[in-house]
Formats: sequence, structure tokens, C-alpha cells
Amino acid sequence: MTFGRVNPQFRLEDQGIEGLEDVHYNLIEPALIEAALRNGEGTLGQGGAFLVSTGRFTGRSPRDKHVVRTAAVDKHIWWENNAEMSAQGFDALYDDMRAHMKGRTYYVQDLIGGADPKHAINVRMVTELAWHGLFIRHMLRRPDRAALDGFMADFTVINCPSFKADPDRHGCRSETVIALNFDRKLILIGGTEYAGENKKSVFTLLNYILPEKGIMPMHCSANHAEGNPVDTAVFFGLSGTGKTTLSADPARTLIGDDEHGWSDRGTFNFEGGCYAKTINLDPEAEPEIYATTAKFGTVIENMVYDPETLELDFEDDSLTANMRCAYPLHYISNASDTALGGHPKNVIMLTCDAFGVLPPIARLTPAQAMYHFLSGFTSKVAGTERGVTEPEPTFSTCFGAPFMPRRPEAYGNLLREKIAKHGATCWLVNTGWTGGAYGTGSRMPIKATRALLSAALDGSLGEVEFRKDPNFGFEVPVEVPGVAEVLLDPRRTWDDPSAYDNQAERLVQMFADNFEQYVPYIDEDVKAAAIG
Repeated sequence: MTFGRVNPQFRLEDQGIEGLEDVHYNLIEPALIEAALRNGEGTLGQGGAFLVSTGRFTGRSPRDKHVVRTAAVDKHIWWENNAEMSAQGFDALYDDMRAHMKGRTYYVQDLIGGADPKHAINVRMVTELAWHGLFIRHMLRRPDRAALDGFMADFTVINCPSFKADPDRHGCRSETVIALNFDRKLILIGGTEYAGENKKSVFTLLNYILPEKGIMPMHCSANHAEGNPVDTAVFFGLSGTGKTTLSADPARTLIGDDEHGWSDRGTFNFEGGCYAKTINLDPEAEPEIYATTAKFGTVIENMVYDPETLELDFEDDSLTANMRCAYPLHYISNASDTALGGHPKNVIMLTCDAFGVLPPIARLTPAQAMYHFLSGFTSKVAGTERGVTEPEPTFSTCFGAPFMPRRPEAYGNLLREKIAKHGATCWLVNTGWTGGAYGTGSRMPIKATRALLSAALDGSLGEVEFRKDPNFGFEVPVEVPGVAEVLLDPRRTWDDPSAYDNQAERLVQMFADNFEQYVPYIDEDVKAAAIG
């Protein structure tokens, strides 16, 4: 039995996609799982979770993402960060992909990007794999069933993992391709089974569209005080900094864990679900996220499991350290029903400093906030990638460079303007190392991080005494109840203060060297705020 609206008013044939064996429109979760099992795409796990392997690609392929260069977008795209594709190459790619699709079965999900209806876009996802339909049904927002009959897509995404691109013919880098054509309102994905490409293609799309409307797209999690959406906080951060963990505060309402917009009406989630890392997931520290791994329909990506009991192994990273689970937002008990919040009262920028230099929390001026936002600093540590033997700095501008089609200053200026207009307080929070660099020092105590964040969010941190950091010039609290005083002064946590000074000087220079690329595009106060 097939569930879903098989014959919507707007069909794939109307979009020039013809000759398919079968098309399933808007199947709900049970039917998608049935189809995926029938196709041999994965295994039904404990509680009805769906266990899959994404094959050769266990993460995104940012170097294979291309933007079609047309007159309409030419002056607006950050070409140093986005590989171009010609309109002719894209047309050939689309023709060849449609020819490849003939005689095959596809799954269509008509979904919404954005919880604020004033700024939302309709997205049609066309997927070769049924479980990709399940994944994106979690990750984007689902319209009411009655709205599907007249659904008209603003953009269409076609994901065909079995299709291999031809670099010579299509003008791409490899057989794997993610091609965005803003003029044709079409995104093509081929040669990869990694489902994260689906959601990030929509995020990239919104990152291009929304700034023209004065809306700040953000790679961040967000929550608000229970019963008080006006008291909203957003958490910027790259992978491994604690973005999902720290925003999942049981005392606050979760708006979302990854992608949001900041409009003249406040904060809104782009998505309808969460995509959480599961490596070393702790049932005591993160009980609600852990519980989703055994709930019906949760997609479990690239996790090792017992073939008989189907019990998941949260420590075995032999497939990838980037093991994940995707689930609908309502699986988290304190999730917002509306996915809407007020203007952020607090803006938190999370970094994992493996050099052991940055304090656990610092207060930023608007100019300093723009500096650290454009820098997007965190660090890789030994073991995260082959060949990494000591901490390596990672600067991913706006805390999400792979998803930024426009130049970084476009987003930095928007953030700065909104911070100034709405009076948000900005904080830099280091969840990395203290008492020394990675390998010598220790990880910042999560209990201290949570205590400092709680004090920042309830306003009490703003009342304590601050000192000026000699390296970066931001303000650092001198003493905070419930937090060891020595922890607030990183230099004092090192056995050899001169070794700290050398490490600090090194990190400051790394920041300065990275920031040189933005100097021609920024105001003097941001340049002045850059260092000390």
C-alpha cells in the first residue's frame, strides 16, 4: 500500500522530468521506511530507527559544490569560496541527469525552509533513495497535508547518488557534484549518498536569498527562556564546539540546533528537525538526544551496531567519527512548538581552542563580535584527521564558510547592525583546553562552561568585575560564583607562564594573518578591535 498524495497538481512531468518508472509523492514516515527496506537501503533498528551507511562519503564534499555563474549573480557570489560552473555545463549536467533517471523510481517530498511564513521558501526534494526522503522530511518543515495539493515549489533539489558527473563535459571537479543554479531555481546533487548534502544545499540557498531581505542567516543553535521567547539566545559554532549540546538546556525551550534566521520579527528556525553527532553520546549528559536513537523513524548514519541485537556502538568510529542521527524536532520534549523566538538577547560564539590560550568566556563589543564572527576560529586536534600531530587552527568565516555564497562581510555587517539595533550582548565561549595545549592541558570542565553560560543568560554575569585581556582586548570576568577563579585567567592555569605567553603570541599572529583577507572590506573600528 502506498501512502501519500500520488497525483499532486504540480508533477515532475511539469518540470520536464519524464520517463521515470515510478514517482512517490509525499510519502509519510512508515511508507518511506517500507520502501527503503524493500529497496535494501538499510536496516530497521531498535525502536524503529533506520540504520544506514552512506558508503564512500561519510561527510560533505565542499570542494565539489559549484555555483552557476550568470549575469544575475556574478557580482554577489564569493567566488574565492564557491567554485563556478558555466550555464552550459549545468544545462548538460541537467540533461544527462534526467536521462540517467529514466526508468528509475524516485521519491518526492514537498517541504518548507523556514518557520516564519513571511520568509519561508517552498522546496521540492526529489531523491533516488527512499531514506533520503525520510531524512529530509525530518530536517525541513512539513506543510499541512491539505496544503500539498496546491504546493508550488520555489526551488527544486534533485539528488541522484548513482549518477556520476563528467568533469570535462559538466565543468565540475570530480564525479561528485553539488550544483546550484539560482537563475533556474534548481540544485543538482550526484555521486554521493551522504544525506547532509540535502539539508546544507537548502541552507546555502537561504544564505543567498535572505540577506537581500535584510535577514541574517545563521549557522547556529537557538533557545529561549521557558515561557519567554523575548529572552532568546543564539549559539554560533563549528563542529565539536558544543553548539547542539549547550543549546539543549532542559531549563530553556529549544528553537533549533543548527540553522536560523534573524529578521525584523525575531529569530526563526529554518528546519523541522535535528542532525546530531552520536560519537560518544552520553545517556546521562544528553539523555534526550540519546533517546532519539531508538525512536521510530530516526535516521542513524554510519554507526556500528551488533548484527543480532542491533544495539548501537557509540564509541566505535571505525566507519567515521562523523556518525549522526537525524530526527524531528518534536522528539525533544522542550522543543518549541512554533520554532520562533525574539530578537537574540545574547549572542554566543563557541570555539574549541586546543592551544589553551582563550579564557572560558569573554564579553565582546559589537566590533569585536564582527571580528570573531568573520574569523570563525576553532582548532583541529591530533587524531581528527590523518597527519594532524599537533593543534591546527581552523578559521571558517561566519562559523560556516562552506555554506556562504556571499562574501563574509555581507553577513558580518548584517550581524553587527542587528546586534547594535537590538542591544544584544555578545560572548566568546571557549570549550577547548585549559592549563596547557591539547596533550598537556585538560578539556574545559563542562560544569564550568554551563555555569558561565547560565550566568550570561540570566544577566548576572554582566554585574561582575571584568578585566581587559592583554592578548585580544576583550573583557573577561574576574570572579564568577560557582567557577574556580583561576580558570578565568588562562595564564594562571599553566605551570609555565612564559610558555603560555609564547603560545598566546603565536595564536594572536594566526588570527592576524587570517584576518588580512578582510581588511580591505571592513570599517576602521573593526580593524582597531581586531587585536588588543
